[in-house]
Amino acid sequence: MKRRVVIGVLGTQLDRRGKRQNRWTKWRPSVALCQHEDLPIDRFELLHQPRNRGMADQLAEDIAQISPQTQVVPHAVSLNDPWDFEEVYSAFLDFVSRYPFDTENEEYLVHITTGTHVAQICWFLLTEARYLPATLLQTGPGPQDETTPKGIYSIIDLDLSRYATLTSRFQREQANSVSFLKSGIETRNPTFNALIEQIERVAQRSDAPMLLTGPTGAGKSFLAERIYQLRQSRHQIKGKFVAVNCATLRGDNAMSTLFGHVKGAFTGALTARSGLLREADGGILFLDEIAELGLDEQAMLLRAIEEKSFFPFGADREVSSDFQLIAGTHRDMPRWVSEGRFREDLYARINMWTFRLPGLAERREDIEPNVEYELHRYGRQHQQQVRFDKEARERYLHFAYSAKASWRGNFRELGASVARMATLAENGRINLALVDEEITRLLGAWQTEQGGTTEFPLNQEIDIFDQKQLEAVIDVCRTSASLSDAGRRLFAVSRQQKKQPNDADRLRKYLLRFDLKWEDVH
Repeated sequence: MKRRVVIGVLGTQLDRRGKRQNRWTKWRPSVALCQHEDLPIDRFELLHQPRNRGMADQLAEDIAQISPQTQVVPHAVSLNDPWDFEEVYSAFLDFVSRYPFDTENEEYLVHITTGTHVAQICWFLLTEARYLPATLLQTGPGPQDETTPKGIYSIIDLDLSRYATLTSRFQREQANSVSFLKSGIETRNPTFNALIEQIERVAQRSDAPMLLTGPTGAGKSFLAERIYQLRQSRHQIKGKFVAVNCATLRGDNAMSTLFGHVKGAFTGALTARSGLLREADGGILFLDEIAELGLDEQAMLLRAIEEKSFFPFGADREVSSDFQLIAGTHRDMPRWVSEGRFREDLYARINMWTFRLPGLAERREDIEPNVEYELHRYGRQHQQQVRFDKEARERYLHFAYSAKASWRGNFRELGASVARMATLAENGRINLALVDEEITRLLGAWQTEQGGTTEFPLNQEIDIFDQKQLEAVIDVCRTSASLSDAGRRLFAVSRQQKKQPNDADRLRKYLLRFDLKWEDVH
């Protein structure tokens, strides 16, 4: 059996109640704690102010009478102001840092009933942070007719996994937050779902910069605003959500838009301007396509992030703004840095939390729930319910899932496609004719984008059979995140018959038959 050790503070009010024999009729937390037969205490580490040493000694004598096996060890801790949080926390932290904990042979309980409310909070924080390898012990007075006023006690274990009701509630709250980030869309892609769950945890625990990468139309702007709304609903942020597409900023306009300017800073600056960084003070600044910023703007942005201050364009006096930055880009940032297009120090600063949002072609299982979401959104905006006919729905989804649908514009393009059909739907019904018309429109647009045919470099003439097969393979490669991803999609059936499938190697060898490399077709 491990020895049981209690750590607590002398209660200058509750522990001193009564005089002489009268004190035995009063509930005194530190004394009563040692009167429970089912909770024997081997040692009581009693913290007290130096001026209260006499009271601590009296308490030790009383405990010796009712619990001879309990050793009381007094510790003088000086506090000028027991209601000063910083002072109390620092004093307690010094005590636990010096204390020789022996967790193999002893178990520790922290008595949180005595002392000021500040002391109780500090004990809780130190225990939760595991500076104290202990559980919390709370005591209270018992029934009024109790002959021996030992009161009651309860042990609070901060391991919340032991509390099924609380744990399930926390899990529901987290699930609700994740669903909020996804706008309630029941996404099915496991990689994307895991990504959103991690973003949810980071969004609620950190205000460090976040970098959202991925193809245009993958939902970076939408997600950034949902992160803001989530943090705002948890009262973690007070300011506004301010967004700008950096690809639209050039020259003096970029400086002025972001950092503001003083009157007369440049030709046409007839009045002063505060700038987006100041507008985002206390809130979130979303810089979409941040890789398109000029190097000068990047340097000023880095300083604004690190020092929370900057000079408006043309000003000689600094202004301050404390905002959280969320950046978005479809660029390959490491390559952008290596080519000197993006500052390495700024990239290092915004790269703490980087999340790549996959394109629609990588999440084809999420097409159906997103189609439903877009239909509901159209209905809310236009106060009109729109639905697919059964055969029309099946045909559209079959096409959307197929390799023919490249979805280069990702979710933005899917949303536009659904909106077009909903707009043309008579009596709120999308029929086969509308679906066929939309499929033709999409295929025509994609064919125009590729110049009419699927182009790829070939150093040899091949049969029509091989050409058509190769075209299908290249279409998959162009919509896949990596060589391995493309291989898994192309060999989804045959790979199950192999003990150690190497899809990437199979695809690489197939391309080499036509003198092609992954870089040529991706």
